[in-house]
Amino acid sequence: MSSDKPDTPLTPSGWDSLVVDWSADKQAFDMPWGKLMMWVFLVGDTFIFSLFLIGYMSVRMSASEPWPPASEIFAMELFGAHLPLLLIAIMTFILITSSGTMAMAVNWAYRRERQKTFLFMLLTALLGASFVGLQAFEWTKLIVEEGIRPWGNPFGAEQFGAVFFMITGFHGLHVTGGVIYLAIVAFKVRRGDYEKKGYEIVEIAGLYWHFVDLVWVFIFAFFYLW
Repeated sequence: MSSDKPDTPLTPSGWDSLVVDWSADKQAFDMPWGKLMMWVFLVGDTFIFSLFLIGYMSVRMSASEPWPPASEIFAMELFGAHLPLLLIAIMTFILITSSGTMAMAVNWAYRRERQKTFLFMLLTALLGASFVGLQAFEWTKLIVEEGIRPWGNPFGAEQFGAVFFMITGFHGLHVTGGVIYLAIVAFKVRRGDYEKKGYEIVEIAGLYWHFVDLVWVFIFAFFYLW
C-alpha cells in the first residue's frame, strides 16, 4: 500500500543543526555587532584592571614599611578645617552622577528624542572632563606638595607612588578617552547621523561609561578606604 502522506524533508538535529545554521549565515545572537565587540573589549579590560588591583593588594600586604594613611595624604585644608578625602568624595560623586546622566541619554535615545539625547550625553562628557581635571589637581598636590613620586614616597612604603600613579593614571586615560568618545557621538546625534540606522551607538557608549564608573568604585575602595 502506498501512503498518502507527503514526504517530509529530514531536518538535521544536534550538532548537525548547529552547523547548518552557522553555514547558512543566520544571526546567531540577537545583538548588534558593535555592542558585542564592546562587551568583548570590556571583558578584556576587566581582566587588566583586576590584575592591577590584585598586584596592588600583593604589594601592599608584602610592603616592609608602613603604608601611607589615605586620610592624611588625600586630605584638604578648607577654611582652616582638615577634611580627609573631601576631593575624592567629590570626584566619586561626579562619576556616579555621570552614570545617571548617561542612563538618561540612553533612555531618550531609544525614544528618538535627539536634542535631549545630545544634551545628556554632553552633560555626561562635561562631568567626565571635570573628573579628569580634579584628578590632575590631585596628582599635582601629591607631587608638588606631598613629594610623592612613582619611585619614592616620604610617608612610608615606596611602592605606594608606583601603584597609585599607574592604576589611577590608567583609569584616568579611560575616562579621557570616554569623554572624547561621548562628545563625538553626542554631536553626531545632534547632526542626525543615526536617524536611519538607529541609536544603538548611544547604548554602546553607555556600556563603556558605566564600566569606567564601576572600576572607579573598586579603585576608591582599595586606595582610599582600605
